Amino acid sequence: MTTAAKVLFSGKAHVTSGSDGAARSADGQLDIKLAQPHPAAENLFAAAWSACYLGAIGLAAAQRKIKLPTEPSVDTAIDLNNAGGAFFLRARLDVSVPGVDRAVAQELIEAAHGICPYSKAVHGNIEVTTTLV
Repeated sequence: MTTAAKVLFSGKAHVTSGSDGAARSADGQLDIKLAQPHPAAENLFAAAWSACYLGAIGLAAAQRKIKLPTEPSVDTAIDLNNAGGAFFLRARLDVSVPGVDRAVAQELIEAAHGICPYSKAVHGNIEVTTTLV
């Protein structure tokens, strides 16, 4: 990251735990109950990563001057695992890019991982499987 970086967005949330736990974003877009930290954390991570990843697919298509005839979609699963007392995550992204040649769609979903900040943040830290459906 360079010192000339410009903040494009900043997400801010206040989260409380316990039976009355909740997460509320500063802008009011997110306001949900979180009675248990898990699977809430994995669900939120899946939703956030998916949203970012879809934007990255759109950007990858625009960079290649590919018109997407319909909006892509992604079903993301984040698994919380435990092995030998150590916790870790795995991710599965099932991506649909309807109306686009399969080889082109595959190129777009691979390129999206190089654009999406969530994909870059987890690179090498989480086992990620991406499937074109």
